[in-house]
Amino acid sequence: PLRYLLANGRSARLHELSDLRGEPWLVASELRFEARDALLLRAAPVDEGYLRRHWPERFVTEDAVRWDDTRRALVALRETRFDRIVMDSRSAGRVDPQLAAQALTDAVAELGLQALPWTEGLRQWQARVESLRRWMPELGLPDCSDAALLANRAQWLQPAFAGRTRLDALDETSFGEALKSPLEWSQRQLVERHAPTRITVPSGLERPITYALDGESGEPLPPVLAVKLQELFGLADTPRIADGRVPLTLHLLSPGGRPLQVTQDLRNFWENTYAEVKKEMKGRYPRHPWPDDPWTATATHRAKPRGT
Repeated sequence: PLRYLLANGRSARLHELSDLRGEPWLVASELRFEARDALLLRAAPVDEGYLRRHWPERFVTEDAVRWDDTRRALVALRETRFDRIVMDSRSAGRVDPQLAAQALTDAVAELGLQALPWTEGLRQWQARVESLRRWMPELGLPDCSDAALLANRAQWLQPAFAGRTRLDALDETSFGEALKSPLEWSQRQLVERHAPTRITVPSGLERPITYALDGESGEPLPPVLAVKLQELFGLADTPRIADGRVPLTLHLLSPGGRPLQVTQDLRNFWENTYAEVKKEMKGRYPRHPWPDDPWTATATHRAKPRGT
């Protein structure tokens, strides 16, 4: 009896000692807007019949599709409203497919992008695009940050919901195609070229590059290549991406996969740090090569044969 819905969709409340408590309709002439809702400072009761006679065009009955968070699905409703004040709402049966895609897209705006079927690969793709937008702005890649994706959801996400009435009906493949749709084919090829997912190291094997964005600023963090130290023998300089503008951050690993050194200056590591690492690790991993001269040694991912 103290809470009301305003015609603009916001909520308002009466003071608990108000004489207007329980009136079905009020005209609010003075409001104090607050963070959660508004306080009705001055209002007067009004008859619904009076409103219908003078503003019949503001009373509408139409079908709507809403997101039901409890059922995690859409529901079809037939609503009677005065502006955004819902006076009556009842089931309308089957969800209209034409309204479903927009309703699901709106649900994502409410629930957040985490409601979509992200994979680690898709988050990596997003980080690669956003990183290249900072590293190589001349490529003209579109904004794929979370904020931009939400703001432009009608363009890229809504078509993917066509024919679906549930959020979980959108599979990872369809979501991935929708996510990448703002990029033309030529732009996608530029992402693959300048921010590759893998790189071939001197051992002859391909190793993954990991990309990430700062959680607060959205700025790209240095891309990481985690690789066993022995696989880089003979390599003098740190590998680079983005047309040579960005060095990889090397996580040099022991034969057991534990980090021995983090560096963006491989040459300096070989010259000044390798000897100490070799001294400490040679006894722990005797079956793996620890040559005196890493510049000329053969890169390998294998241990030495037993008995050698």
